[in-house]
Amino acid sequence: MEQYVQGNIFILLKRRSKRSKQSDQPSYTEMKSFSYADLAKATNGFSPDNLVGSGAYGSVYKGVLECETNGMIAVKVFNLDQLGAPKSFVAECEAFRNTRHHNLVRVISACSTWDNKGNDFKALIIEYMANGTLESWIYSETRRPLSLGSRLTIAVDIAAALDYLHDSCVPPIVHCDLKPSNVLLDDAMGARLSDFGLAKFLQSHNSSNTITCTSLAGPRGSIGYIAPEYGIGNMISTAGDVYSYGIVILEMLTGKWPTDVLFKNGLSLQKFVGNAFPEKICEILDPNIIGDEVVDHGNHAMVGMLSCIMQLVQLGLSCSTETPKDRPTMPDVYAEVSAIKREYSALRVKE
Repeated sequence: MEQYVQGNIFILLKRRSKRSKQSDQPSYTEMKSFSYADLAKATNGFSPDNLVGSGAYGSVYKGVLECETNGMIAVKVFNLDQLGAPKSFVAECEAFRNTRHHNLVRVISACSTWDNKGNDFKALIIEYMANGTLESWIYSETRRPLSLGSRLTIAVDIAAALDYLHDSCVPPIVHCDLKPSNVLLDDAMGARLSDFGLAKFLQSHNSSNTITCTSLAGPRGSIGYIAPEYGIGNMISTAGDVYSYGIVILEMLTGKWPTDVLFKNGLSLQKFVGNAFPEKICEILDPNIIGDEVVDHGNHAMVGMLSCIMQLVQLGLSCSTETPKDRPTMPDVYAEVSAIKREYSALRVKE
């Protein structure tokens, strides 16, 4: 029976988007089958010592599988008692079968079976990201601060992932839950977008960005990152992801949560940054963005870095404007943030 259930999951993952341009995801024939016992062994019985994160619909454990190249994997176990968790599992499987891109977390396999007590068990086996989440880097007191170069690289990688989902997948996919805790960082500090539990597939798409969609799960994002138009009942659109991207950019630059206690009585992160831009922007930036080593490069490097920062702030503000039609599209965002990264790279600042 377990093989039958696993087989259904593999069929779900088998079909791939014909327009997928990347090939980092394993094909159906390469997809490995894992039992509950395999995953329990890999994670030391889902030990709390192996727990690396938890969210609304489940927990993520690190583990070791000998069949994997580097041995390390992550197992996302869904809490099926939580309302929406089963739909979230299906949504993630659907998204993964339609996506193949190096800036999306790589799924190794899916497991739908029973645990050793006979309870339903659903999990995703994904690549292990040694550097954890972007959130853990923005707010950590123990990790080294993120340099401007690292923040730009991460911004480009996230934009590349969203550009792919919006413009290269058929049908287009809206992530619907972009936030720093859903951005994972690899050994080289490259960013991978994860957690497709709220993903929506667009059924029609036109120039006005008004769409209908197939909703695989109910919520439309996380507080602080949800596009304001969703709060008044507007349809899901790619513009919603653009808004979330803008908030993440502003969060990376200021080091402030969009739900910070500072933001009340109508003040939001977007308005907070907008009020300071451009004259007082340096007063609200994360002080770690420009390190002491940059000052040693002289005035030219400093001026160049400030130019890149100002452009990135402006992009974040543009993406997070209140009206969807006033936001840029993700292809335009990707092109612009890539240009900012190239400008920064030309400064040859050693970090």
